[in-house]
Amino acid sequence: MKKLVTILAFIGVLAFGASKSMAQATDSTQTATPTESTVTEAASDAAATEETSFHQALKDQFIAGGAKYMWPILIVFILGLAVSIERIITLNLATTNTKKLLLQIEEALAKGGVEAAKDVTKNTRGPVASIFTQGLMRSGEGIDMVEKSIVSYGGVEMGRLESGLIWISLCISLGPMLGFFGTVVGMVAAFDAIEAAGDISPSVVAGGMKVALITTVGGLIVGMVLQILYNYCVSKIDSLVNKMEDASISLIDILVKHKK
Repeated sequence: MKKLVTILAFIGVLAFGASKSMAQATDSTQTATPTESTVTEAASDAAATEETSFHQALKDQFIAGGAKYMWPILIVFILGLAVSIERIITLNLATTNTKKLLLQIEEALAKGGVEAAKDVTKNTRGPVASIFTQGLMRSGEGIDMVEKSIVSYGGVEMGRLESGLIWISLCISLGPMLGFFGTVVGMVAAFDAIEAAGDISPSVVAGGMKVALITTVGGLIVGMVLQILYNYCVSKIDSLVNKMEDASISLIDILVKHKK
């Protein structure tokens, strides 16, 4: 529930900021009047000669692409970005120093037995510690039960690590799809303009083609950015799973040695 609230809050903040920027850009284009003073006109001319900032250029391209086509792409990007950031933070917090944890467990077993070792794992954050806790709870039933418990609970922890990736994957697919949808609509508008004018001059088809190209670029950017974040999450999960497997084998070896 906390993760869902965090994601929704993040989406709300980004959406509010984006809508405010778009509103400011629109207002700035509508407030200019022909009755401005000579000083204001001179300042405007000087500002027009300066290089357009990246932020302003981005807003101009967003407006040129058509709000009804670009807003869905932006919403998908914000949603995918929010889930990606939440997953990255969660996966990094799930990282555990397995060598240090195994040494602490071995020392606890030597000094206070299984109960002391369980206290160590319960006070350690991460999926590796959770798996160790489940294994230690079955240590009285034999090494075979410990191994089965670790394997079973390892699958549960792996499922938790992978939760949320399906939504990132969905956003990766939706972004380019929405971009291509805008492309198709723009091409249809261009052909409608050609049919109405009875001419294939550049000025007739420029508007529709511009919408088509901008929405395509927007969708592809969303897909590329989210794909990078998705691959990072997958590689992080693979690293955590490998550490869990290696550490689980080491834990079984420690328990075998302790029982001798």
